[in-house]
Amino acid sequence: MQRVTRKRNTNKHIVFAFFVGLALSGCVGGQLGKQNSAEYRNGMVVSASPLASNVGLSILKKGGNAVDAAVAVQFALAVVYPNAGNLGGGGFMVFRSASGEANSLDFREKAGALSSRDMYLDSAGNAITDKSLYGALASGVPGSVAGMVEAHAKYGKLKWADLIEPAVELARNGFKVSTRQAAELNSLKETFTKFNPQGTALLKASAWAEGDVLVQGELAGTLEQIRDKGRAGFYEGAVADSLIAEMQRGKGIITKTDLKNYQAVWRKPIIGNYKEYKIITMPPPSSGGIALLQLLKSVEAFPLKRWGLNADSTVQLVVEAERRVYADRAAYLGDPDFYKVPEQQLLNNAYIKSRMSNFSWDKATPSSSIKEGDLNVREHEETTHFSIVDREGNSVAITTTLNGSYGSAVVVKGAGFLLNNEMDDFSVKPGTPNMYGLVGDEANAIVPGKRMLSSMTPTIIEKDGKLFMVVGTPGGSTIITSVFQTILSVIEFDKSMQQAVAAKKFHHQWLPDEVYTEENALDSLAVQKLKAKGYSIAPRGPIGRVDAILRTKWGYYQGGADPRGDDSISAW
Repeated sequence: MQRVTRKRNTNKHIVFAFFVGLALSGCVGGQLGKQNSAEYRNGMVVSASPLASNVGLSILKKGGNAVDAAVAVQFALAVVYPNAGNLGGGGFMVFRSASGEANSLDFREKAGALSSRDMYLDSAGNAITDKSLYGALASGVPGSVAGMVEAHAKYGKLKWADLIEPAVELARNGFKVSTRQAAELNSLKETFTKFNPQGTALLKASAWAEGDVLVQGELAGTLEQIRDKGRAGFYEGAVADSLIAEMQRGKGIITKTDLKNYQAVWRKPIIGNYKEYKIITMPPPSSGGIALLQLLKSVEAFPLKRWGLNADSTVQLVVEAERRVYADRAAYLGDPDFYKVPEQQLLNNAYIKSRMSNFSWDKATPSSSIKEGDLNVREHEETTHFSIVDREGNSVAITTTLNGSYGSAVVVKGAGFLLNNEMDDFSVKPGTPNMYGLVGDEANAIVPGKRMLSSMTPTIIEKDGKLFMVVGTPGGSTIITSVFQTILSVIEFDKSMQQAVAAKKFHHQWLPDEVYTEENALDSLAVQKLKAKGYSIAPRGPIGRVDAILRTKWGYYQGGADPRGDDSISAW
């Protein structure tokens, strides 16, 4: 075991100077490492950015709890990870206190008052894809700021302003972009130019290069408003005026009343069991919690441990489970405030068993033959996730998103933050795939004020009444399967947290009828056996970007930071 402690510095100006120096230098010091497999006792933050993880750790060291750190990380990510960290997006939080209290917070975006069911269809009723992906018209009402305000009001300990200040400093003074970020910004130069004719800090005359400093003055001003005025600093006043002006320029669907009336909602978490493990996860409008428990229950009775990780039998079983779960997702899941989600029926053990009863080990089940289940049976993705555990054992799993990478590509002029393109997560037209290839039905049709369906799956797991794991990932439609496979890697295949996070993943989502695999996820023999049974294997790029924390049986925290990105563990 390694433990690193540092003397706490209570002078906030020196602390902020440290953040600025770290941001400009691009370094990660001491106990902070991209893929640190050591174990720690006092707290841990795992996020998509070393800078954001470090901000969260500093809050823990100042006496803040996991929720305080989560608020600080959320706002820091809005600065240093603009492709998914956000003020202009939304997400979900799963919380578990040290004493075992569980709660979940829905700060998912909503359709604006000016939205309509067929707003992305042409006169012939065909979907116009780009309208729900780019520009102000693609954006739902942001929920991230309201969510963080609500989380802090219920569980926070430190002063709100102290949690926002590190993000202000990072935006005002800038930070060095990584090689990955430079490449992303360069690849999107034409898109940013098209949708931001008045300019944005994300554009520069020459190409971005590793080590260039990204300064975001307008974003710093917005963060100062939020720091000083809380919720009103974003949903009212100058920042709201700037957002509405952007809506008017881009013929968007968000009104001032939408902003003023937006509320994050506490919801009862989805809770179930897998063997001796208690799963605490997100309810609708996230599809992730129900789908995750369906998947776990679908495979629970089979000898996965004997078969092995990514063996052909394991892959076949998991694919057939995923095929059926994603068919259910398309038909039955949506915003529970607008549609009665049949949660109990979907999680009924007899129903799940019946869904798995009609697959054959001899051949693949064509997705064309699979529909949603009969509920009368009885008994590119760009998002980001971070996991946090504090000294007392409180834990937070937050998945937050703009939907596509850099959202709608619109940066609000005068306010400096990116708008989401979450409207594409509605069923723009029933049966028509969204940007992730997911199809939906009436349950997820566009209605003003409705929250769009999501795959985000922030999850906390207990064992023997104690914290066991905090886990989640970005990845669009692959989120659910990535979380599922990461959990199995630890529980069934005895992997460390880092090994489970880094393990190669595969994915199936009913339609299209393809098994997507990361490079070298399956060995040649497994591929040969699966193809012989009729499975279509489609190699693709990275799947998921999991950030997770495991509590070992000795009570120490072990992190997993995904090597697919610049993700980092900060701990003490």
